[in-house]
Amino acid sequence: MRTEPTREATLGQLLDETVSKFPDTDAIVYPDRDYRLTWSQFSDVIDTVAKGLMAMGVQRGEKVMIWATNVPHWPTLLYATAKIGAILLTINTNYKEKELEYVFTQSESENIFLIDGVRDTDYVQVVYNLLPELKTQPRDTFHSERFPHLKRVFFLGPEKHRGMYSMNELMSMACQVSDEEYEARKAEVSCYDVVNMQYTSGTTGFPKGVMLTHHNIGNNGYWIGNYQNFTEKDRICIPVPLFHCFGCVLGMMSSLNTGATLVILEKYDPVNTMMAIEKEKCTAVYGVPTMFIAMLEHPLFDKFDFSSLRTGIMAGSPCPVKSMYECVEKMNMTQVTSVYGLTEASPGITQTRWDEPSVERKCTTVGKVLPGIEMALINPDTGEFCKLGEHGEVCCRGYNVMKGYYNMPEETAKSIDKNGWLHSGDVGVLDEEGYLSITGRLKDMIIRGGENIYPKEVEDFIHTMDGIQDVQVVGVPSKKYGEQPGAFIILKKNVDMTEQDVLDFCRGKIAWYKTPKYIAFVDTYPMTASGKILKYKLREMSAELWPDA
Repeated sequence: MRTEPTREATLGQLLDETVSKFPDTDAIVYPDRDYRLTWSQFSDVIDTVAKGLMAMGVQRGEKVMIWATNVPHWPTLLYATAKIGAILLTINTNYKEKELEYVFTQSESENIFLIDGVRDTDYVQVVYNLLPELKTQPRDTFHSERFPHLKRVFFLGPEKHRGMYSMNELMSMACQVSDEEYEARKAEVSCYDVVNMQYTSGTTGFPKGVMLTHHNIGNNGYWIGNYQNFTEKDRICIPVPLFHCFGCVLGMMSSLNTGATLVILEKYDPVNTMMAIEKEKCTAVYGVPTMFIAMLEHPLFDKFDFSSLRTGIMAGSPCPVKSMYECVEKMNMTQVTSVYGLTEASPGITQTRWDEPSVERKCTTVGKVLPGIEMALINPDTGEFCKLGEHGEVCCRGYNVMKGYYNMPEETAKSIDKNGWLHSGDVGVLDEEGYLSITGRLKDMIIRGGENIYPKEVEDFIHTMDGIQDVQVVGVPSKKYGEQPGAFIILKKNVDMTEQDVLDFCRGKIAWYKTPKYIAFVDTYPMTASGKILKYKLREMSAELWPDA
């Protein structure tokens, strides 16, 4: 383990170090198509794509959008753009035409790579709708009246589409760039350059482009991997989307710093994930709580061998305590960790360690602050630091804080205060040993007639009831009390339950005002593409379900 919390290195430099240490170790594996590259082979592909981008005219500082699931060239493009000083701009795979139009305009991106589409969205047709000139103009003189900054469109697949370059064409142009030109370009890159832009989920207002540097995500990835005790012998199963910090940083940057193998799935499926763990003997698996719950509750769960697992990350949204315990007991994840953070923080702020002495703290907290980062709980009303045991907004400052929101100085100033503290919008509490527990969001916290109710506390309690697969608690607008707690519950298969059953379970065990006043049984929750539950949608549903609350 290094002694300093940060080091000044670009992603390209970190990659070259890892390749020199572990040239013959697997770097990338796609178990569903038997695609695997050693670190040396992966590096060769990256260099070819990087040179191809240079030959196409991609300059330092240009933005390269990628609108794709976790396809094999996704990791390649992250490192290829990093090596030549370009910026990989990741696009949510759930976006539709209006959202892509917004990002095209707001980001001023010069390039886009895309696949054919996902589910009911035809990406190629969406791009043609926005860029009709692709079908009429020569590629080398392409110009869009609507998006004048856009220069090039690439298709990530073997098919040919009018106006779009293929990956084969891009890679064939690498020979036009000499090794000397390539080395000179790499030498220009600073670790403080922006390397990655990620648009926040946009659960409130328009999405904002978070600018992250090599220094931000390279160092954050080091500690995320260190806290899982990763080495080149580890194999990390990644079913989470790479466009999100979970896959891009917690996954890829941990691998980059340690030489661990990435076992990537193009998209999440519980059976395919369990098959990948068994087939590739993965030692770690990443997922949001709903992903783990889907595996644990799957009828084929007992058919799979999880004996190779030891660690991983459950994060992205508050982790049900019961589910964390089940992962430890049933999936052999005795060294599982939990990471807390947000995209603007690169993303990790706190993490439990693989060798956490207390299983309870591993399952009930999100750990202690990571090295090189300051954390404080600040009273949102007074601006004062909270005392031990007081609930407050989680704030941090340090190497991990984003460079800002692209072209949004006012929004940046709202997020990072004059003292450099990044405000998360999450409510938490610290115990006497420095362990952080997240109790809700400022906007999720329910205020019932002056009583503060933290949804996660109620959710964790209801989770202990037999027959419940998942539960989300939100504030239901109330004329009399302002808000009342409402619970949206997903039941396990073949379980019958009534609202009264839930009320009886709560009675006398949690404070009466925390007991859900309203209960709805649902099959699914509204979610982002990265698996985060959209609580604001549940609040909207609650207002419709119980208009007379």
